[in-house]
Amino acid sequence: MKTNEKTAPVLAEKDRNTVSLELMNRMKLHGMAAAFTESLSSTFAEAATPDSFLNWLLSREWDYRSEAAIQRLIRMASFRYKAYPEEIDYTISRGLDRNQMERLASLEFVRQAQNLFITEASGTGKSFLGTALGYQTCKSDIHTFYANASKLLEALKVAKAKGTIEAELRKIEQCPLLILGDLFLAPLDAKEHPVLLDIIENRHGRKSIVITSHIPVSNWYD
Repeated sequence: MKTNEKTAPVLAEKDRNTVSLELMNRMKLHGMAAAFTESLSSTFAEAATPDSFLNWLLSREWDYRSEAAIQRLIRMASFRYKAYPEEIDYTISRGLDRNQMERLASLEFVRQAQNLFITEASGTGKSFLGTALGYQTCKSDIHTFYANASKLLEALKVAKAKGTIEAELRKIEQCPLLILGDLFLAPLDAKEHPVLLDIIENRHGRKSIVITSHIPVSNWYD
């Protein structure tokens, strides 16, 4: 280690690569920093032209931010578990049409503010289908909110008693897609019925709802 005349240590000047990495991270360009770190252990940077190298760094930053945004939407959606359309098993005999599911996965029904009801007996994968569509909307940069219907209605019933239900409904209304899982698994009481109607009326023709239930739609009004 070199020392000056007062014997104080002289720190080596940071190399340009280290400085560049520090600046990238300080500016929160984490995707670019990761790509630049990779380039230091390969010959890619030497072989690439300056413009192609810059384009590669920017592309990696874009991909990093896009993935971070998707993960943020997934966390905000409050899914119970992971599910993806490509994981749907069509070999099980349950009347599931692959072409129909692929059309639904295009999310055109969400863009047109249409609703989707998935009804079948318990244990047939209704919640998985609804969650898979929810994950697809998050991947398409569409805000989604998933909730167990009974738990959500109970929470909103309490909010109504406290006088805060309008604020809670506005939070839900902000999401282009609301997924209500297991509706009518437990019977709705006299206070939960109007809350459910408020949710549906607030979204009618403007935002989409996906509802999963073990009860056929024709029996919902019994």
